[in-house]
Amino acid sequence: AGWFRRLLHKPKPSSVESLKSSHSSSSSPSSSSSSSAKSSSSSGTSLATSSISLSPVSAPDISASDSPRWDKSYDVCICHSEGDVELVEELVSYLEGQPESFRCFLQLRDAAAGSAVVTELCDAVQNSHCWVMLITPGFLQDPWCRYQMHQALAEAPMANGRTIPVLKDVDRKDYPRELRNIYYIYMALKEKSFRQIRDTVMRYLQELCRSSTAAME
Repeated sequence: AGWFRRLLHKPKPSSVESLKSSHSSSSSPSSSSSSSAKSSSSSGTSLATSSISLSPVSAPDISASDSPRWDKSYDVCICHSEGDVELVEELVSYLEGQPESFRCFLQLRDAAAGSAVVTELCDAVQNSHCWVMLITPGFLQDPWCRYQMHQALAEAPMANGRTIPVLKDVDRKDYPRELRNIYYIYMALKEKSFRQIRDTVMRYLQELCRSSTAAME
């Protein structure tokens, strides 16, 4: 009886204390194991990051034999007044001297002798990818320039980078109303403007190649 009585009065460990102790030991790892976990996590992140290395998107080769660039006779048609011939010849020389050897339509050089002016202007627009409108005081007064401008807008009314207005010695208020929905290049420094024209033509031809490739896939 004495031993049975002592058994009943023997203190028992609290179940709550036991659970706390157990939980504490499982949820509070040692600093070494914690650092190991962090290292593992960091390593995992590093591996995941290194495995998602994105390769740069290469620019399409606009000079490839199957490029849609060759679907037209010219890359650029320069629309200008007779008084701006010298500046236009410099621009054409710059574009044709680029590594891409842009093909330019220059009216005084490339128009067929004996052909009607209207026919030549329309053919130049239809057979060119891009149209540079050199808008000067002479351009604004030349009815043939405005005619060619309207032909270009009719060919590609949504622009899409094909019509490239270039303002020189013209106030912004005199910018042709028909072109108000198209951003223009303001020619202050000739070299910079030539480079902007080149980049715009290049960008359009590259986008043309991408669209053609996507359509074939």
